[in-house]
Amino acid sequence: MEYHYPTPREVGVQIPPHLMADRFSAGFEHALKGGQLNKAEYFRLSFREGFRSAKLYLRYLRRRQGIVDLPCRYKFRFKAVSGISGGLSA
Repeated sequence: MEYHYPTPREVGVQIPPHLMADRFSAGFEHALKGGQLNKAEYFRLSFREGFRSAKLYLRYLRRRQGIVDLPCRYKFRFKAVSGISGGLSA
């Protein structure tokens, strides 16, 4: 099955004049398809800005549909420091 992904113009995103329009659109489409930034050419400014604007657009769509993004559960590793001398004394 083939899907139609909207272009930045169809969504209403204006491409800034200092960015390359084709790279911006490629980053936009890459983000809509669920891609990740894992190649060196994906870190160029035009591609990154297109990627970022598509992620913001997707977040807007999900909120409009009533889908809530729950906060991520992160694991933190703490080290307990024992044997501290000169602590508080009563």
